[in-house]
Amino acid sequence: MPDVTSFISRSFQEKAGWSRIGFAFSVLIVGVAGATLFYILRDIDISRVLDAIGSKPMHVVALAAGFIGVSYVMLTFYDFFSLHTIGCGHVPYRVAALASFTSYSIGHNLGATVFTAGAVRWRIYSAWKLSVADVAKMAFVTGLTFWLGNIVVLGIGMVVEPEAAGAVDHLPALANQAIGAAGLAIIAGYVLWLIPRPRTVGIGTWFVTLPGAPLTLVQIGIGVIDLCAGGLALYVLLPVDPAVDFTAVLVIYVAATLLGFLSHSPGSLGVFEAAVLIALPQFAREELVASLLLFRCLYFVLPLILALLAMAARELRLSSR
Repeated sequence: MPDVTSFISRSFQEKAGWSRIGFAFSVLIVGVAGATLFYILRDIDISRVLDAIGSKPMHVVALAAGFIGVSYVMLTFYDFFSLHTIGCGHVPYRVAALASFTSYSIGHNLGATVFTAGAVRWRIYSAWKLSVADVAKMAFVTGLTFWLGNIVVLGIGMVVEPEAAGAVDHLPALANQAIGAAGLAIIAGYVLWLIPRPRTVGIGTWFVTLPGAPLTLVQIGIGVIDLCAGGLALYVLLPVDPAVDFTAVLVIYVAATLLGFLSHSPGSLGVFEAAVLIALPQFAREELVASLLLFRCLYFVLPLILALLAMAARELRLSSR
């Protein structure tokens, strides 16, 4: 069996942007986000931020935590769906749930997701006779689920709420609607392409048979529910006044998430917050920052702690054998 570290490292270099152009683009996003945060928060009142955090009703925090829980449950279906897609349906859901939760939580927070999440996945799935190539195929299918869901949600959002997308990309409403419609057309074309017969993608002996059209709709649904649940968590944490439409918040959430993903910043740190702060200027800065800090703790920090504890417990259990 090839060395897992070198294999995943090569995959990371090829897929995650360590080309000069990709690296420069990542640095550009992080740099712009850092400058934006410095400009917006240069005179922020920390005491008011802490007061806003302390005054947030517990039932609101609990509701946001519940939506984030739904999001992470849907992430477990990313792995479970991909296992069945690559012909490894013998792996039970409980194993897929553990691998998905720990790999995403650790990968999201540490960055270099292809390497970190891939290493965690292989550590767990290798006990079920999955090879490095199988884990690489899973990464491809889960990535496909991610992008299908993002394109559908962002496409619909840009058509319905082009001004919300414009708050992030600063494009005219008509341009955003055209981009959203184009994204939805691509998804429709992809589904139609899958209808006649099974489609296979790959190089040489490495290939993946794509899910058929009906299963692709299920795949899209998994991604859509995941994103909507995350968007709802941010929505309920936002200040009550002024009122803002959920669809607009969802578009901003997905756009900010994608910017964070493209930046390769650990946990999208700074990039996600900068995008949301720019897109929602109607809120008091201190209250919005408080909402973002609570969201980061619930979506990133708490799952990371739980994932590390889960991995530690698993390793202790295995070593005791």
